[in-house]
Amino acid sequence: MSVLPNIVVTGASGRMGQMLIRTVTDSGKARLSGCVERPGHPWVGQDAGVAMGGAALGVTVTDDPVEAIADAQAVIDFTAPEATVAFSVLAAQARAVHVIGTTGLEAQHLARIAAAARHAVVVRAGNMSLGVNLLVGLTRKVAEALDADFDIEIVEAHHARKVDAPSGTALMLGEAAAEGRGLNLSEVADRGRDGITGARKPGHIGFAAIRGGDIVGEHDVIFAGPGERIVLRHVATDRAIFARGALRAALWGQDRKPGEYDMADVLGL
Repeated sequence: MSVLPNIVVTGASGRMGQMLIRTVTDSGKARLSGCVERPGHPWVGQDAGVAMGGAALGVTVTDDPVEAIADAQAVIDFTAPEATVAFSVLAAQARAVHVIGTTGLEAQHLARIAAAARHAVVVRAGNMSLGVNLLVGLTRKVAEALDADFDIEIVEAHHARKVDAPSGTALMLGEAAAEGRGLNLSEVADRGRDGITGARKPGHIGFAAIRGGDIVGEHDVIFAGPGERIVLRHVATDRAIFARGALRAALWGQDRKPGEYDMADVLGL
């Protein structure tokens, strides 16, 4: 596009929100046109840059997403499920690309997002990084190559403030492993084992979650067979990788046909 697309960041005060603001403003590829926060938040009415402790950016944080999104070409959204559903409606009305990094989405949320995607581009992924999306592809291929003699376990670690488990990325990896085996993840997922659980069920996919400190994100996919183990691993050390991926998705979505896409589409994987 000859004119830089206007991008709105929701959840502006959050760790990802602030990283997205910096990434968009520093990119030279897009214009930060709006920052949204919940009503009553102390950032509302302040310049986003000043609220972040830096120089003014000329963008005032607002609690009115309708006004902010109306003139946007893209909305980048790492918030909470109910908020994301509401933003999806507004993005569809504006025909803006909606990039969703929100995790913890359930079936009812996904159905409403799918309805919005009939009118606008939605790029949704549990993880926006190149490395993780490569790991997803590898997981699918390895699961397809190994039979049920190899048990699959997914272990993830995140910071102490993360509110959902398993992580969206862990679920992406679980879906990929299930697809490789020709299975439905909802029928074979084992989460949060505790107490006398009995022996592991053959063919099931296990999940374990670690929470602590400031861990950005670590994911292991373990294929444990008789006498050997294969471990696929991704370690994130900087949230900027997610922000860069989200911006890439917002730019990629310009002039695409309405529909739901993921980072594999964006990255050509």
